[in-house]
Amino acid sequence: MFDITHQPLSIEPLVRAVTRPSSGAVASFLGVVREQTRGRRVLYLEYEAYREMAIPKMREIADEIRGKWKVDEIAMIHRIGHLEIGEASVAIAVSAPHRHQALAACAYAIDRLKEIVPIWKKEVWIDGEEWVGPGTCEHH
Repeated sequence: MFDITHQPLSIEPLVRAVTRPSSGAVASFLGVVREQTRGRRVLYLEYEAYREMAIPKMREIADEIRGKWKVDEIAMIHRIGHLEIGEASVAIAVSAPHRHQALAACAYAIDRLKEIVPIWKKEVWIDGEEWVGPGTCEHH
């Protein structure tokens, strides 16, 4: 389950999609729009994606994960369009036989998504705006 959508996101469908009888753990991540970025008050975000490349890149991340950890299933969905404070922008779920693999793989998935998937966000503030793209995560 890999997708780019305009629809609101919920983590529950992803958790259901990845859970298998062999899964002892399901780790999930739900990224939401926050009101502050780099000390500036955010009004809203606009997301755009190159869908034809984004979904294959998500699958590439899943392949990387499978090469590093024993996992059952992986799901990633990113929302595009206009998002208000508190709305979910990205949802990820990873199932695995054990929690350590699920947690590590889920953390890796969001970091890699921000690094290589062609998704851009426009941060809109009271006094301006700026486009931010892959590889520009403020925590790297």
